[in-house]
Amino acid sequence: MSFRITGLDSAPFSHLYGLSDAELAAHGAKRYIADKKPGFPDRIEMRDGEPGESFLLLNHVCQPAETPYRATHAIFVREGATDTYNRVDEVPEVMRVRLLSLRAYDATGMMLDADVIDGAEIEPVIARLLANSDVSYIHAHNAKRG
Repeated sequence: MSFRITGLDSAPFSHLYGLSDAELAAHGAKRYIADKKPGFPDRIEMRDGEPGESFLLLNHVCQPAETPYRATHAIFVREGATDTYNRVDEVPEVMRVRLLSLRAYDATGMMLDADVIDGAEIEPVIARLLANSDVSYIHAHNAKRG
């Protein structure tokens, strides 16, 4: 069974690129300079930041459905990122090197199943979750910071 992994669209974040630290704070965001790898996972390009690159930590509505599972959480985006990761049957390295929480949802946004896994073993879990014909999409979250 094929699957598609996509990063986030940069458009909702691009207005933050280049703002001063004070302006970012007014938006509830904070700038970091990557000082290690891994540690700064860009959610647009789906890659770990290189030391020296600028990242924004901000709150993102990751599950917008009007259900009890509506959710927001902090994410990193590389400042200036524009190229959204979009691949079929390819897992980016940024996911393979982390402990992940996979959450399977139906078309209305209700969670049907979930698992916490080593990212190196993601494909069989994706296949198991998608084997349920009621699953419409899966969200992947880092189970640990960065």
